[in-house]
Amino acid sequence: MSCISPLTLSSQFMVSSPKKNRTRTRAIVGPCRVGPKMSLDQQRPSSSNPVTLLTNITKLLWGTSLPPGLLISTVRTAWNSTWQLMMSQLAPSDSSGNYTRAASKFPLQYNPTATKLHLYVGLPCPWAHRTLIVRALKGLEDAVPVSIASPGQDGSWEFKEIPNRSRDKDIVVPGVNGCKNLKEVYGMRKGGYSGRASVPMLWDVDRKEVVCNESYDIIQLFNSGMNGLSRNPGLDLEPPELKAKIEEWNQIIYPNVNNGVYRCGFAQSQEAYDSAVNGLFSALEKIDDHLGASRYLCGDTLTLADVCLFTTFIRFDLVYNVLFKCTKKKLIEYPNLHGYMRDIYQIPKVAQTCNFTAIMDGYYQILFPLNPGGITPVMPSVCAHEPLSKPHNRESLSSLDTYLHV
Repeated sequence: MSCISPLTLSSQFMVSSPKKNRTRTRAIVGPCRVGPKMSLDQQRPSSSNPVTLLTNITKLLWGTSLPPGLLISTVRTAWNSTWQLMMSQLAPSDSSGNYTRAASKFPLQYNPTATKLHLYVGLPCPWAHRTLIVRALKGLEDAVPVSIASPGQDGSWEFKEIPNRSRDKDIVVPGVNGCKNLKEVYGMRKGGYSGRASVPMLWDVDRKEVVCNESYDIIQLFNSGMNGLSRNPGLDLEPPELKAKIEEWNQIIYPNVNNGVYRCGFAQSQEAYDSAVNGLFSALEKIDDHLGASRYLCGDTLTLADVCLFTTFIRFDLVYNVLFKCTKKKLIEYPNLHGYMRDIYQIPKVAQTCNFTAIMDGYYQILFPLNPGGITPVMPSVCAHEPLSKPHNRESLSSLDTYLHV
């Protein structure tokens, strides 16, 4: 799976971040009273401001009372219709309102003789995040440079300098090929490309061709297909004896959790939401129960299934619980799930791939139909680096010394 910049689907739905109006006050002290008073040099709202003009008109029409019922119902109908239109572009659904994720257009086409590969990611995207984690754990940082794309105001994934945005300095690389956005990179391939420019995307620099934009194919390639270039070739996140178990867990995790949170957030009917949220939390209960007696999904060994689950978990209380209406329980309310997430977070190099500010901005400021005001809430305290670094004590569930040295 992969992420598209949400507004890429319909670039007319542009959103700008609101700016806070800062006012200053000073106390006026006199012999009889002390009280706050607006400073004389405070900038007064301009009557030409569209918001101020609209406010003045509404005051003339109905004073301080609520707008007339007819107006409220008219605006509600117009907004609902507009919301349905935007959601149909942002998150296509079936006839019942169930979100249907589009398949990736470029399955893996890897040439082992390729010597220059380049990975394009977006830090908010959980599908791209899994490729960063496997790349780091396998020690492929030198072999596969990375460019970070950020959601732009016109809906494209843009390349910008991102100083101090990540603890992992090696992934702060500007776009290559002189391209300003990811769509231009896709367009450089032979025959061009006019479809959705999604992340993650693995690029063959010499051939100027998309190697793959399906995240699971990419992490499988990083895990076992590039050991000759890896600094940690001995690590296998998909050992042959566990492949069947990994696939079993993937069949639970992908539809109900990885894609399940999106099915909740992008549901376009109550029935679709109810189905998605029930599937999500039923799966979480099942996984929580299993992890009460198992350090990782497949026992003592960290696998690709754990990586895929982690990138959803690390965003759960941060974004999905609120914005995607996954509100039945927070992840921290599941002691096994939260400890499991902290266990993986504390594996060397994993925390460096997590950028919580970029994640929050990428969801709250860009998904306009879900958050029209573009206001980013305060980060939950439990999602900061320090709480996530607290002891998880899950070593007691392991019969082997499985601590990863990477």
